[in-house]
Amino acid sequence: MFGPEGPTLRELAVQALSSVERGYDLLAPKFDRTPFRTPDDVLEAVARALGPPGPFPDGLDLCCGTGAGTRLLTGVCRRSVTGVDFSAGMLEVARHRVRPADGPRTAFVRADARALPFTAAFDLVVSFGAFGHFLPRELPGLFTQVHAVLRPGGRFAFPVFAPPRPAHPAFWLLLGFDTAMRVRNALWRPPFVMYYRAFRLGTVLGELERAGFAVELRALPEFGRRADGSPRGRLVVARKGTRAAPARQPAAGRVNS
Repeated sequence: MFGPEGPTLRELAVQALSSVERGYDLLAPKFDRTPFRTPDDVLEAVARALGPPGPFPDGLDLCCGTGAGTRLLTGVCRRSVTGVDFSAGMLEVARHRVRPADGPRTAFVRADARALPFTAAFDLVVSFGAFGHFLPRELPGLFTQVHAVLRPGGRFAFPVFAPPRPAHPAFWLLLGFDTAMRVRNALWRPPFVMYYRAFRLGTVLGELERAGFAVELRALPEFGRRADGSPRGRLVVARKGTRAAPARQPAAGRVNS
């Protein structure tokens, strides 16, 4: 499936019936040969959008997976880049694939995104393709964690894309996938949390502001505009000010990219 070097249907089935952590450990060696990896054109567009404020001293790739976003950070950060993920298998692949000959120091840390083992150590945090692994009720704790690891003035940036409309086949594909995952999780343990339609931009922006961020949206012109003139792709840039974020109790859980 996904070509001769990609995972087989059986391998995907085994992953889907595993926990999130175990599933990604199994998929890690072939992950970059699946459509689940963030495409290079998205990474390049985000790198261009981040260029004018940068370069940043220290960057964090949240839920780094096999390191596609970590590699992006090595081009926009000058001192250090850290990738964090809770899948040991994904981190092992990332360590082998992100080895800049020069530039910033690079490190990888195994940790849960909702219990990050850092103080205010970063000027930029990015994340790609991981938010489907969070339920909506988990976003406040996640965003509070990101706020805590950023220095004052630091930025949390991630791309978002306009959801397909009902007339587009992708609408029904995503709806079918989410429905299948809900049925699977109702019948099988441990759960595998991955929902494409649960990440709603309006809710996300509100939760970022409640966590203490000032939020702006930047169009990613590389992906054009919809019929109503709105951008197909945007970069969410949430900036940490000097005001302390409201105290929240982070929830333990699972996340990956």
